[in-house]
Amino acid sequence: MTKIFIFIVESPEHYVEKKQFIENLKAKDEVQSIFLVKYIAQMEGKDGKSYINSILVDSTGEMEARKWQGAERIIQQIKTGDFVNIKGKMNLFQGRLQMIIEEMVLADREKINIDDFSAKAKEAPEKMMDELQSIVKNLDEVYIRELLLAILNDPEISRRLKVWQAGKSIHHAYKSGLLEHILSCTTLAVSLSAHYGVNTSYVVAGTILHDMCKIYELTEGPVVEYTEEGKLIGHLVKGLELVDHFSNKIKNFPNNQKMHIKHILLSHHGEYEYGSPKIPHTSEAYLVHLIDMMDSKMNAIQGVKEHDNNVGNWSGMVKHLDRTIYKKNLPSYKDFIAEDSDQSNIDKASPEKSVSLNQKTPVSKTNHEKPLKQNLGSLLKDFKVDEE
Repeated sequence: MTKIFIFIVESPEHYVEKKQFIENLKAKDEVQSIFLVKYIAQMEGKDGKSYINSILVDSTGEMEARKWQGAERIIQQIKTGDFVNIKGKMNLFQGRLQMIIEEMVLADREKINIDDFSAKAKEAPEKMMDELQSIVKNLDEVYIRELLLAILNDPEISRRLKVWQAGKSIHHAYKSGLLEHILSCTTLAVSLSAHYGVNTSYVVAGTILHDMCKIYELTEGPVVEYTEEGKLIGHLVKGLELVDHFSNKIKNFPNNQKMHIKHILLSHHGEYEYGSPKIPHTSEAYLVHLIDMMDSKMNAIQGVKEHDNNVGNWSGMVKHLDRTIYKKNLPSYKDFIAEDSDQSNIDKASPEKSVSLNQKTPVSKTNHEKPLKQNLGSLLKDFKVDEE
């Protein structure tokens, strides 16, 4: 007897449409939508009454949310990682947007389009992987090149690398964020190695492998946690195991080269107080540390600029950066400002408006001719007052 298997693929029509996203919510907005619970806890207010403090997320950001009634019931029904139907209202508290929840119930997970709740890298993972492989194929050191290609072409490593986050909540904490971070660091490795005259192949090996084993340290998203292996061993030690495993498959792989690659991985956190078992002792190792730190910090700042909920030009205090961040683009002027322009108005205007103002009264870039000024007499010459 022939058996026929029927596979049912859910179509987009099966999903509940999400019409409200966090990045578009403003103070006093009525909210009725589905969100993912990133964090939830029962807290006690100054009056002794319990309330729910939570962080809700979707693909555009995250939002602090509170529910003042029914905390005991809610905390028994809803946990981190659940999708919830929310009815509430946006509130502005101490300059920061906050959602006040009226109703909070579990949503049907089968009707959820996960893409609505998971932020992702700007570039497609397949494109980023191709770019990474292209860099590796052009390396001069033959053993390092073969080692990296063997690792990147491993089916399970490749699969995980294309979707894994680089961190739980700060460091490239979105789908394919780990691959984005590795590619960004590796691109910098090529240019900065040439600039400082160090061995490019070692620096590229360091930028590719330094965080690679976060695919074992962290769980898959959208709500990321540390695995038992991550808690007990960590990605630094797993990175050494990875190098041993794949280098042992390459005939005559030089031990001294393997040793220096391992040193780069062990020292990439840079300082003992940052959890680094070793500090960098080679130019290549120190450069990998600096590249990793720069890319992670700049990505964190960009994340604050895109998702901070404070009203105005400044973010709230960012603890992991120990500062507030100016969120707007810096002033930009493509033309000289006309001499008779009102400086106070220019300072208040956006850079784009300032440029358009300059275009109304252009200044020659070749001979710096000054625009003609009108005096008070010329302005009033046609002005008449009717006398009674």
